[in-house]
Amino acid sequence: MNSSVNSADLKIASIQMVSTPDLRENLSTASRLVVAAAAEGAQLAVLPEYFCLMGLKDTDKVRARESIGSGPIQEQLSDIAQQNNIYLVAGTIPLEAKDSNKVLNTSLVFNPAGEQISRYDKIHLFGFQTATERYQESETIEAGNAPGLLKISFGGNDWTFGLSICYDLRFPELYRALGQVDCHIIPAAFTYTTGKDHWEILLRARAIENQCYVLASAQGGIHQNQRRTWGNSMLIDPWGSILANLPEGEGFISGVLCKDKLNEVRSKLPALAHRKL
Repeated sequence: MNSSVNSADLKIASIQMVSTPDLRENLSTASRLVVAAAAEGAQLAVLPEYFCLMGLKDTDKVRARESIGSGPIQEQLSDIAQQNNIYLVAGTIPLEAKDSNKVLNTSLVFNPAGEQISRYDKIHLFGFQTATERYQESETIEAGNAPGLLKISFGGNDWTFGLSICYDLRFPELYRALGQVDCHIIPAAFTYTTGKDHWEILLRARAIENQCYVLASAQGGIHQNQRRTWGNSMLIDPWGSILANLPEGEGFISGVLCKDKLNEVRSKLPALAHRKL
């Protein structure tokens, strides 16, 4: 990892993918992009939702599910984090649920030693239907029930991250429940239809109202199952300014989380301290 970043800063990266039904191919792509981000100095990287599998059918992820702490997906993620000496927020992977016909859509975090240090199971399940599109995550996904936080120490500073996933973005009460954080991390696979109208607005709103950075990692393109995802992985600062954006296709964006910027925004407009409810 790059040691040239100011001790009060943290260099982060958001990976964007166009995942396929081939698990091995997706893990190889994820590994290659994390290696590239780490080579540019990233100390923490985030993979998108469904990075490991965008199946031809919704039930494909049920067949690929793993038990927590065991399985080839988790083993490779641990190796990627360790080999690149990086904190890795591993988008989402399918984990065993109570219902054998469903999975938990889970974000796991690995530290630079390859140890799993945090977990969040997606709470809000997406449902959307038009004449030409239909998505109903509750048919194959079991909802989580607890908010997720990631806390790390780096360069003598403590960093707190809120963990949420895709459709969670529409529920601001979740972000309030997580409390004050330095950055909200949001892996996603927003549809093109909803993303073009709501994605940027919602991401910037979450940054502004919580006076923190937002790092979103997205799927971005046309997949083999003919689903089209919106892309536009973004890093947004606590004032709501977009610092980096990748419109479409695979790749990554990077930037710096700055404690001084957080303190500046919160001191000149102390909205968090003015809350009444």
